[in-house]
Amino acid sequence: MTDAADENAHPDEQGGAIKEFIEIVKTVAYALGIALVLRVLLFQPFTIPSGSMEPNLLEGDYIIVSKFSYGWSKHSIPFSPPLFNGRILNNAPKRGDIIVFKLPRDNRTDYIKRLIGMPGDKVQVRGGVVTINGKPLDQAARQPALVDMGYGFTQQVQRFEETNPEGRKYQTQDYGPDSRGDNTGVYTVPEGCYFFMGDNRDNSADSRFDPGVSPFKTGSGTCKWDYELDQYIGDEIGVGFVPAENLVGKAQIILLSWNRNAALFKPWTWVLDARPSRFFRVLK
Repeated sequence: MTDAADENAHPDEQGGAIKEFIEIVKTVAYALGIALVLRVLLFQPFTIPSGSMEPNLLEGDYIIVSKFSYGWSKHSIPFSPPLFNGRILNNAPKRGDIIVFKLPRDNRTDYIKRLIGMPGDKVQVRGGVVTINGKPLDQAARQPALVDMGYGFTQQVQRFEETNPEGRKYQTQDYGPDSRGDNTGVYTVPEGCYFFMGDNRDNSADSRFDPGVSPFKTGSGTCKWDYELDQYIGDEIGVGFVPAENLVGKAQIILLSWNRNAALFKPWTWVLDARPSRFFRVLK
């Protein structure tokens, strides 16, 4: 009788295991769905891969970007599916914001720069000083710094506190006079487009440089790049003007940070190469 009872119970046990598996799958699906919604609508993490935004963002900083700051476009969604054009609940960015955007020439690569020029602005760099609508931005010299160039090399750089027309102040970095991008023509920012620069002014491929859209180098959509108007300053492939639709979100805070020696499969570097002084730093 005992054997018969065990045999009769076996199908119920199998059914219970299947139901349990289904519940696990549903739980995982719900969690992934909630994470996706939060990532699309609210916040998204990014890791800084280069030094183009030094001294404010360093390679290895782990930042949080708010997706709702400027409304939403197709680029708010992973892989930028062509579900709609333009922005929903559009809210214009403010000059001086640090913004993640999709590189206009491929609409896939994430870039992070500081917003310098608004639609209609005339932007120029003269002797390393940014001018907007003919007025140079105020630059106050700060203490020079030694920058780690990798492989045991360091270089002294000049740092400035720059003040934009709205009165926002932030640090910039300069490797010296007559560097690339220190002298340009006048860029007239088209309507619906923005002009970005890295805070590391001599080490940033940004809106000063040819967007590299062959064969006509005309940029993306309405953000036309007219390289015949003394705007082309070298063979550097950069960003050009950025359409409003390409904005992903505003960089808000450095959550965590590690230097370039940290490695995923070397757990001891998670502690030894951490930069706790940068944890939870609000971005200006």
